[in-house]
Amino acid sequence: MSLSGALSNALSGLTMQARKSALVSSNISNATTESYGQRSLDVSSNSVSGGGVGIDGVTRNVDAVVLADRRLSDAQSGYANDMQAFTSKIEGVLGESGEAGSLTSLYSNFENALLSAGSDPSSTQRLKSLALSAQNFTDMLNKVSGTLQVSRSDADRTIAKQVESLNGSLQQVKQLNDAIAERVVRNGDPSSLMDERQRVLDSIAEIAPLRTVEREHGTLAIYAASGTVLYDPSFSTEPAVVDFTPQDPVTSDLTLAGGGLSGLTINGNPINSSNDGPLGGGSLGAQFQIRDVVAVDMQAVVDGIARDLIDRFAAGGPDTTIAVGDPGLFTDAGGAFDPLDEVGLAGRISLNALVDPNGSGTWRLRDGLGAATQGNVGDSSLISAYSDALDSLNIPDSSSLGTGTSSFSEHVSGLVSAVSAARVRADGEQSFSSAQNTALKELELSKGVDTDAELQDLLLLEQHYAANARVVSAVDDLMQTLLNI
Repeated sequence: MSLSGALSNALSGLTMQARKSALVSSNISNATTESYGQRSLDVSSNSVSGGGVGIDGVTRNVDAVVLADRRLSDAQSGYANDMQAFTSKIEGVLGESGEAGSLTSLYSNFENALLSAGSDPSSTQRLKSLALSAQNFTDMLNKVSGTLQVSRSDADRTIAKQVESLNGSLQQVKQLNDAIAERVVRNGDPSSLMDERQRVLDSIAEIAPLRTVEREHGTLAIYAASGTVLYDPSFSTEPAVVDFTPQDPVTSDLTLAGGGLSGLTINGNPINSSNDGPLGGGSLGAQFQIRDVVAVDMQAVVDGIARDLIDRFAAGGPDTTIAVGDPGLFTDAGGAFDPLDEVGLAGRISLNALVDPNGSGTWRLRDGLGAATQGNVGDSSLISAYSDALDSLNIPDSSSLGTGTSSFSEHVSGLVSAVSAARVRADGEQSFSSAQNTALKELELSKGVDTDAELQDLLLLEQHYAANARVVSAVDDLMQTLLNI
């Protein structure tokens, strides 16, 4: 081998070792950076120039299968987290059974106040306590209803933000795809751009489960897990546009099926916006599930409880002084309840103003709402009839409470139990999805940068660099000897 050939080989080796050292340094410094793909240098023998080593490019090493599974797990975890947060919120408003201020505790106070007033109906203080306990219970129904509607409004706003984020992220992926393709065509290293693209795709994955498919020049096509095309550069230069129209506030009478609330469209075409739809399965699906299903169902049960309470004390019930068409002890925003207007009733139910605990008419709890004057102060028959009305086993008029006979207390405890059970299920789903997601993230990291291996490579690179440097030094000495002859 000629001296020039040996020198060329050694210099190519030095260049390769320097490039590898830079990649090792980058790998070690980004070992814990999310979305970073471990780099390795592709080399081959340089037969064109007579020997040495040639640099073919940089490979970004990512386990595509683990990455895809982890992204699907991100979506599942996002759904579970949102559902758990919602059910915990509603359970917190209802309170634990027996806890002061809880729904069951306030109802128990109402029952106890009835017993106390019935034992001494002449006591104005006990009648006021009865009126106050009844008012506190209806206030709690108002609060539960209000919390449900606030949750639906929050879900609607969150949907709008997530749709905006989804569209923005798809545009970012498109721009990164273009930049990556350009760099690949120019034989450049697109690894840093691919890292950023993975970060953007990870941000989408929690909103809606997705899959990616490799296309030419390092670009990616994006599909929802359902198969819906979000962006495929092979067929379109622009990503799909997801559209949604927010509604603020969301009231109990507004539903997706009944009108008033927006669903999703893709490129102007309406799609199934439920959690079972093309973009369901992630945080976006959870918000639709809250807004259009779970909160609506809970509202229907709370409205049914409010209706049952009104019906038990309405005209034809224990108070015979109430005329047909007049409001009973419990009213719909101060008026008589219209059976055709049950939706949202829990947010409107109130104690009849005639027996306001802050007024002077609480004697009507003993003598009747329609009584012109006070009667026998020792007569507890009406108050006892109130207690009997609550305990009687009736078939509720509201379909949301089922078709079996139940007492009013059973409806109250049933609601609390159902919400508690929903929260327990959500806790279980969250724990499972979180454990699965953590395991997949750990597996993904284990297939990423191995700092021990990188440091071992660095030691070898140091040795190889020194060997090539000695060749250069030897060639220099030989050339100096030849020049000095």
